[in-house]
Amino acid sequence: MKKAIFLMGLLCLSFIAFQACAQDKSKRPSPPASASVTTHNGVTITIDYSQPAIKGRTLGKDIAPYGQVWRTGANEATVFQINKDVSIDGKTLKAGKYSLYSIPGKDEWTFILNKTWNQWGTEYNQKDDVMRFTAKPLKHAFTERMTFTIAPSGEVSLLWGDVSVGFMVK
Repeated sequence: MKKAIFLMGLLCLSFIAFQACAQDKSKRPSPPASASVTTHNGVTITIDYSQPAIKGRTLGKDIAPYGQVWRTGANEATVFQINKDVSIDGKTLKAGKYSLYSIPGKDEWTFILNKTWNQWGTEYNQKDDVMRFTAKPLKHAFTERMTFTIAPSGEVSLLWGDVSVGFMVK
């Protein structure tokens, strides 16, 4: 009986240790990242995301396929957070947290802000969309890992592969 209890305890400790290691997000192939800035207008914009890498793949074909809803990152949904009501593409967005999805395209990207932010990235449901807006991609110096930058002016840019696509938060 003591041996069975000992083995069960050992099994439980092994499971806990395994779970602790599995939770280290920095060890993921697409590690977590964050971009945050307080704009000249006092709006704090924060984006929490995971950084997929190109790894020799073609953007729009092998990864983030053109014309399809994409989680705009990897792993959990990318979280876009603002501390005040803002305007994006002439549309009002209330302060809060949103998941950020996109529909990449060769000539235009559609960004989607969705009210369900605390979820795995592939669990997108269109009925929860709060806002959609478009942006034109531009050629940019090659960036292996998807990266968000936010300027004090409120300009948000996604840099990945040889593309930069952005939008203004006012």
